[in-house]
Amino acid sequence: APPGVAAKAGRVADRNNALGNAPWYTCNPMGFPRLLNDDEPMELIMAPDRVLQVFQWEHRMRMLWTDGRALPNDVGGTDPQSPDARWYGYSIARWTDDGTFIVETVGATETWGDEEGHPHGLGARIEERYRLIDKDTLELVVSIDDPEMYEKPFAASKQQLKRGKELREQLCVPSLALQYLELVAKPAGR
Repeated sequence: APPGVAAKAGRVADRNNALGNAPWYTCNPMGFPRLLNDDEPMELIMAPDRVLQVFQWEHRMRMLWTDGRALPNDVGGTDPQSPDARWYGYSIARWTDDGTFIVETVGATETWGDEEGHPHGLGARIEERYRLIDKDTLELVVSIDDPEMYEKPFAASKQQLKRGKELREQLCVPSLALQYLELVAKPAGR
């Protein structure tokens, strides 16, 4: 579990597998909020009712709704009307009076919560706080509240994002991922 936070019994990530359990080894999405914790170059593009968050890796995109809608309830529930879980969940966002951009997300597919491989469950509530420190630096703090997995909420990451250049093409090509697994990962696990 993250420092200072006890994990509930039986729910830990396997970080010692020589082949790795990182989803990107097989061209799967990194998952959320793991995607935010990798110094992943990204852009925030503002539209009238949403902010689009576009990442360099695979040119992945998230919709951060700023139109006042509520987060969905019972994501992944048994009711036929329950929304399905998503790789990056359902996100709403708002600006505070001091200029902080706060994003709340629910319904993210069970995956890594941080770069250490600590998992989060489907019921996790994830908060991002973006604050401009200076004209070229954005502070990002990511917190996870997941009563199913952890005894108390915790900060999954705190980082400073620097203004950069335009996003490059960075794709996960399945044939190259398979080649990496065969030539590097599997021999390392022997």
